[in-house]
Formats: sequence, C-alpha cells, structure tokens
Amino acid sequence: MPTRPTLLYDGDCGFCTRSVRVALRLPVAVTPLPWQAADLAALGVDAARARGQVLFIEPSGRVHGGAMAVAALLRRSRGLWPVAGAVLALPVVRTVAAAVYRTVSANRHRLPGATPACRLPREQWPAPRE
Repeated sequence: MPTRPTLLYDGDCGFCTRSVRVALRLPVAVTPLPWQAADLAALGVDAARARGQVLFIEPSGRVHGGAMAVAALLRRSRGLWPVAGAVLALPVVRTVAAAVYRTVSANRHRLPGATPACRLPREQWPAPRE
C-alpha cells in the first residue's frame, strides 16, 4: 500500500479531472490517480466502484467513496479544512452531501469541462485495468 492517500477519479471525464485539480490546491498530501491507469487490485478497489465514484483510499486500505471521499480529503488537509470535512461527515449533512454528489455525478456531462466520455451510459464505460 502507498504511504500517502490516493485520490482515484475518472481520468476520461473533464469535469472530474478539473475537480481533482481544484482539490490538489488544498494543503494536503495525496496522490491523484485516474482509475483507468490504476492497479485496482493493489488498491483493494472493485472496478465497478472505481467507475462509479471518486475514491479516497487511505494508506491503511480504508476506502471512502463519493461525498465521503471529499470529506476524507478535507479531513486530511491542513488549516480549517478538516473542520469542513468533519461537518460534511455528520449524519444529516452526510445524507444531503450524498444526494448532491449523486445528482452532480449523474449530470456531469452537462457541467463545465465535460467530455464525451462523461455522457456514456454506465454499461458502455471502458473496463479498468485489473
């Protein structure tokens, strides 16, 4: 396992790639990696999950997905960001954050930076390298 967290995202999606670039401006040590180039088995991640949501993989192997991946990233940052991550993980906020994440994910092809790959139905998504 890596010694720093891995941020696994859809490298074919322009919106996702831009979002990761914004996240990398945070004061946090994380390794960004498109799932298309990842050794998913070594990361302990299921291919369907890697295709379906952003993943934050801790060095211990614990995996956070979707909105909770964002919360985990914020909690590992410096400054006041960990407070935002903790708030995002609160039960009521977590439920709302998950709904917002699902809505954004389902409509990412309509958002700035979208690419044709964002528009593909799930059954046509490329298979990850195993």
